Amino acid sequence: MSENIKDQEAILKKLGIEQLNPMQVAAHEAIANNKEVVLLSPTGTGKTLAFLLPVLAGLDPNSDQVQVLILVPSRELAIQIEQVVREMGSGYKTNAVYGGRAGSKDKIDLKHAPAILIGTPGRIADHMRRETIHTDSIKTLILDEFDKSLEVGFEPEMMDILDALKTLDKKILTSATQKVEIPDFMDINNPERLDFLGGAKNQLTLKTVMASTKDKLESLEQLLGHIGEGSGIIFCNFKDTIQIVSDYLEGSRISHSCFYGGLEQQDRERALIKFRNGTSRLLLATDLAARGIDVPELDFIIHYQLPPKAEEFTHRNGRTARMNSSGTAYLLIGKNERIPGFASDIEEEKIQPSSRFSDSSWTTLFISGGRKDKISKGDIAGLFMKQGGLKKEELGIIELKLDCAFVAVPLAKSAQLSQQLNNSRLKKKKVRISVLKS
Repeated sequence: MSENIKDQEAILKKLGIEQLNPMQVAAHEAIANNKEVVLLSPTGTGKTLAFLLPVLAGLDPNSDQVQVLILVPSRELAIQIEQVVREMGSGYKTNAVYGGRAGSKDKIDLKHAPAILIGTPGRIADHMRRETIHTDSIKTLILDEFDKSLEVGFEPEMMDILDALKTLDKKILTSATQKVEIPDFMDINNPERLDFLGGAKNQLTLKTVMASTKDKLESLEQLLGHIGEGSGIIFCNFKDTIQIVSDYLEGSRISHSCFYGGLEQQDRERALIKFRNGTSRLLLATDLAARGIDVPELDFIIHYQLPPKAEEFTHRNGRTARMNSSGTAYLLIGKNERIPGFASDIEEEKIQPSSRFSDSSWTTLFISGGRKDKISKGDIAGLFMKQGGLKKEELGIIELKLDCAFVAVPLAKSAQLSQQLNNSRLKKKKVRISVLKS
C-alpha cells in the first residue's frame, strides 16, 4: 500500500496537482474496496483521474494482456483519457481505438496488447468479433459517461461486449447526470453509489435573450458584442445550422472554430486544440461538445438552438461555471419560438452591444514531429525561447501528439517564428513549422 501511495504522489506531482478533491478521494476508496461502483459527479470535477488512480494501482505489471477496458461514447473522450494516462507516466501501455480511425493503426497498436484499452462500443465490439482483442485477462470494465454508452443505439454492441467479458472482477460506471437506468445486461447488483451532483457550488447564471429577427444571426452577433470577450461555446442542434452560423460569423469577421460529428477526425481534433490554447475563443458545436471533451474553463455558453431534452440542456450548461467558478448560459430565443418547460421562467437580458467580440491575440503553429521522434514539450519550449527569442509569457500551450505537435504563440510573431524556425532540428528530426490553417 505504501508503494501505491508513493506512486500516486509521483503521478500527482507530474500532473501538477497538489491534492485530490473530496470526490476523487471518495472514489479512490470506493473503487479500491468494491466490485461495483457508480460515480455521479458534474462535468469538470476530475472523474477521469478519480477512476484511473485506483485502477492503475491494481494492475499486474507482469501481465502482457489487456487488463482494463474503458468504454466511452465518443472519439474525443477516448483520445482525452489516453492522453491523461500518458501524462500520468505510469509506464503501462495504453491505446485508444474508435470509429473514424484507420484500422491499420489499430492493428499496429494491438499487436502488443495494452494493459489499458480505451474505445467506443462499436470499434471494441468489432475487434472482439475479429479476435484482435483477447478478453481472458480483462478484470476491470469502466463505462465513462455511461448514460450515453448505454443509450439504445449502442445496446447491441454493449451486449456483445459484456457477453465476451467472462473474467470481470470490477465494474465502474461514471456520469455527470442522474437520470439514467442501468440495463439488466450490465448485471449490476449492489453498487457503491457516490453522488456528488448535489454538491456542486457553481455560480451558473441563466439569461434569456429575445432575438430581434427570426433567423437570429444578427442577434447572435449583437449578443457576442454585448459579451465582449472571454471564451465560449455556441451550441446548435444540427451541422447544417453550424454551417449557416459559421458563414455569417465569417462574413462578419468573427473568428471561430467548428466541431460536430460530420467533420473529419483531424479537423475535430484541431478545432479543439485551437479552442484549448486560446487561438479560437468561440467554438460552434453540436451536443457532441456538451460532454466528454477536454476544453478549458468557459466564460459563457450560448444556446443558439435549444436542445430537445432537459438532460442535454444540463450538460451544455455544465460546460461553464465549473468547479466553484462562475459563468453564464445565454438562451437565444427567436420570434415565435416555443420555449420548453425546462428552459422557461429564466430572466431576460436586454443586450447592449457596445463593441465587437474581441478576437484572440494568439495563433497556433504546427510542428511535424512528435512523441515517436522522442521530442518532448521541453524540447519545443527550448527551441521557441532560445532560437525563437520568445519570453516565457509569450509561449502558450504546447500539445504533443504521436507524430506532430502544436504550440500557441502571439499572432503578431507567428509569421516571423514559422519562417525563422522552419526546418529546425528537434532531437534528431528536422521539423517543418508552419501556421495552422483554419
